Amino acid sequence: MNLVLSKRILIIYNWSCRRHVIKKSMRYTHSKSTVEEISTILKDKISESKSTAEEISTILKLKNWKLLLESSEIPKKLNADVVQSVLDWNKLLVNPKRLLDFFDWSNQKLGIAHIDSFSILALALCNSNNFAPAQHVFDEMIQRRFPVRDIVSSLVKCYKECDKFSSKTVVFELPIDAYRKKGMLNEAVSMFLDIKNEGFFPSLLCCNTLLNELLNGNKMELFWKVYEGMLESKISLDVYTYTNVINAYCKIGNIKDAKRLLHDMGEKGCNPNLVTYNVVIKGLCGTGTVDEALKLKKSMEGKGLVPDIYTYSTLIDGFCKKKKSREAKQILDEMYEVGLNPDHFAYTALIDGFMKEGEVDEAFRIKDEMVERGKSLNLMTYNSIINGLCKIGQIDKAVTIKADMIDMDILPDVQTYNYLIEGYGRKNNMDKASELLVEMTDINLVPSAYTYGVLINAFCNAGDLCQAILILEKMIAAGVRRNVIIYTPIIKGYVEDGKFEEAKHIVQDMWQDGILPDIFCYNSIISGLCKVGRIDEAKACLVEIEKRRLRPNSYTFGPFISWYRETGNMQVAEQYFWEMIDRGIAPNYVTFACIIDGYCKYGNISQAFSVLNRMLEIGRLPNAQLYGILINALSKNGKLSDAMDVLSELYNKGLVPDVFTYTSLISGFCKQSNLEKAFLLLDEMSQKGVKPNIVTYNSLIGGLCKSGDLSRAREVFDGISGKGLAPNGVTYTTIIDGYCKAGDLDEAFRLSDEMPLRGVQPDAFVYNALLHGCCKAGEIEKALSLFHEMVEKGIASTLTLNTLIDGFCKLGRLSEALELVKGMSDLHILPDHVTYTILIDYCCKNGMMKVAEELFQTMQGRKLIPNIVTCTSLIQGYHRIGEKLKVFSLFEEMVARGIQPDEVVYSSMVDALYREGNLHKAFSLWNELLDKGLLKGHVSETLVGSWCEKGEISALLASLNEIREQGFVPSLAMCSTLAHGLNQAGYSEILPMVMETMVKFSWISNSMTSNDLIRHCLIDEHTESISNTPKQSAL
Repeated sequence: MNLVLSKRILIIYNWSCRRHVIKKSMRYTHSKSTVEEISTILKDKISESKSTAEEISTILKLKNWKLLLESSEIPKKLNADVVQSVLDWNKLLVNPKRLLDFFDWSNQKLGIAHIDSFSILALALCNSNNFAPAQHVFDEMIQRRFPVRDIVSSLVKCYKECDKFSSKTVVFELPIDAYRKKGMLNEAVSMFLDIKNEGFFPSLLCCNTLLNELLNGNKMELFWKVYEGMLESKISLDVYTYTNVINAYCKIGNIKDAKRLLHDMGEKGCNPNLVTYNVVIKGLCGTGTVDEALKLKKSMEGKGLVPDIYTYSTLIDGFCKKKKSREAKQILDEMYEVGLNPDHFAYTALIDGFMKEGEVDEAFRIKDEMVERGKSLNLMTYNSIINGLCKIGQIDKAVTIKADMIDMDILPDVQTYNYLIEGYGRKNNMDKASELLVEMTDINLVPSAYTYGVLINAFCNAGDLCQAILILEKMIAAGVRRNVIIYTPIIKGYVEDGKFEEAKHIVQDMWQDGILPDIFCYNSIISGLCKVGRIDEAKACLVEIEKRRLRPNSYTFGPFISWYRETGNMQVAEQYFWEMIDRGIAPNYVTFACIIDGYCKYGNISQAFSVLNRMLEIGRLPNAQLYGILINALSKNGKLSDAMDVLSELYNKGLVPDVFTYTSLISGFCKQSNLEKAFLLLDEMSQKGVKPNIVTYNSLIGGLCKSGDLSRAREVFDGISGKGLAPNGVTYTTIIDGYCKAGDLDEAFRLSDEMPLRGVQPDAFVYNALLHGCCKAGEIEKALSLFHEMVEKGIASTLTLNTLIDGFCKLGRLSEALELVKGMSDLHILPDHVTYTILIDYCCKNGMMKVAEELFQTMQGRKLIPNIVTCTSLIQGYHRIGEKLKVFSLFEEMVARGIQPDEVVYSSMVDALYREGNLHKAFSLWNELLDKGLLKGHVSETLVGSWCEKGEISALLASLNEIREQGFVPSLAMCSTLAHGLNQAGYSEILPMVMETMVKFSWISNSMTSNDLIRHCLIDEHTESISNTPKQSAL
């Protein structure tokens, strides 16, 4: 006790002396008597504290100690030093529980205590096996926020100062448990590590409990620190430790080490138990290796362990997630065979699995079986059924199931409504989706952030950004916390609408509201800006990304690479590509393919190889995959000879092409109708041990259908099942489209009926193929019936509408086509520029120019941009009825909009100008277009023939004289074209007169014969044809 007191008094003494000396130096000289005076006071203080501690120690031995202390002068003399001295002196003499009571009493009086007082008390309590009170002491230490390091130092010091304490290390475990129970896992791990570094080791039970808590809390970094600490301390591990560590490996997806540890356990004499095996089985199922999980279950049984409900349920869930629900059903049946009763989880997993595989009838059979076996459906099961129905578009049936669950007194939850709202959103039925939101609030269900997010996303997909913003405002008013996912579809929606400023404002608002935009928000804006050529603004976004310290990814650089590739500036595209790699961003398949494809598209094969070789050097992608990308790019661009050369190089390097490489080559040859070579490659695949996939067979079927060999296409189609593959939606769409184009609608419909029986639901592509086939065959009523069916399923699109409208128009049922368009707004199918162009074209051809004009105005009012076809139809229509001014006006509007007129438009313009008498402008335009190669000879023949048929030969000659007087000099090409046109139109007899005029005006040489002049035009046309051939093939 004297030692403790003297230490404290010495500190006070030194501080007092310093303070006194400083004070005196300012006013008086130092006095010896003052030091002596202080020394005397300190000695008295030590003596008094010692006396107080001794007096308390004596009283503590009495039963009524508290009353005696309260009635004495001791409370006035009490301080933290005295309390620590009492505890230290009596730790082995007085009952520790009484010491604890005294400590609590002193705390009430003082409110403060030294950390060593806590440690002494905790050690005394643990020494007498009073662990619960000791735990209370540690809880108090934590509450007073003593640092972990200080607690460990104090405990170790106090433990070592008393050699009479037993060697129980539980005192070091209790603070770990105290921190753990309070959820302070960082502190618990720090305590464990500090104690270990001091040479004290917690029990295995303490370590296992801590490991389990860290695992459940997903504190993986801390978990591995504790585990490594246990290994360093050579703490013997038991089955619970191993199971925790195996579980941790599985959690981070490291199944290899999980299996290794499972194997090592047996060799170290620690046999895995059922829980251990269940953990590994769950890990294997989580990574999709369900067949191996099933083998492990059988291995476990071979070692005498009996699988439980958890084992089977985990396997069932795993097989269902791998879309092997039928195998999962066999596992369920096995459960009954071994006497286990499957729980709701197993049945719900099966129902969900069959739903996701499109086997709705089988899912409902499982539901019925579940009920028959005495298992009532719960909320989770109902939600699974509703979710599955919504995903396959059977929303009405999902609503019926919701009504059934309410009848069974199972109330829908927020998740139920989320599924239904999402289902209506997929069908673009936003009215119903919005009604469900109102219904939720009516039954006191609080919409979640996900609910609002689904609605916002659906409105954005439907192109209704205004409603999306209103939902966002409701969300804010309801106090629901927003996140970046809520804003992403809004930003994307604005970008797709070309409203880039609004998209940028959303991002800025997010920053201001403390919602941090991620790189995907910026990627969306950059992608949109690049697509419309606003490249400088896209670069500004890239600068802001850097400023905001966001990490760009391959999708950030991809749009720049794609833009410069599309504009033919491959040098800049490649600069962005290498900048991305220099920043440590690994290019994805798409980005690298974009660069390679660009060089192949523009014929720069050597540069494509150069990029490939650099990529091979830095090794960012597997070598076989890099070669595959180049082969795919060459095949896609029709350069199959080069692609085969690369394949040979790949072989020479000892690499084996994968199925995707072979498939791209097969697809390329099929597109060129070289089916013999395609099938040779298929045989080669088999010889190399590369198994074709469904995409391979789809390419072959597509090529055969295109070449008209439907019988062989059907042969390949029927043989797919024998190859261990199942036809998918693309397979069926391709063969059905082939039959439709061949006019065999009966077989096409029979195949579409077969699809659900083989687990493939007909999608929009199948319906569109059938609808197009019906329209082509003139079976418009059947096409209309299909359209209504598509609307009901929520898969009708604008493309579907356009096909149907074109079918009506071709049959001359224009009024019905117009009525059909008017009714589409109610079905949330919005006409696009193609819709209006089809209608305008047929109106113009049928002389309904007023209707065509109204459609054109409506089109522009909906901010749909007319294209060359739209304008050509209108110009031809105006030209037919002699509306020259409207021809000229629309032509000027086209040019102003940046729409490049084609030869048909130009011919109408030239003819209209000629007939108006504006000969100079007519011939000037004609000459200019000939020079540019935009106006072909056959159009000129038509014009000349038209003028001559109407007896305007003299007018034609007069026109030549007039344009000469206006100073216009036609080129040799124009003179030749005019001569060729007269000859082809059957007016060769007047050709000498025209040539005489041309010679007279010095437009052609007097030595040139009519044959020479006509031959010049034919040579020009032939040269033009040759120069255009590569371009056409490239397209």
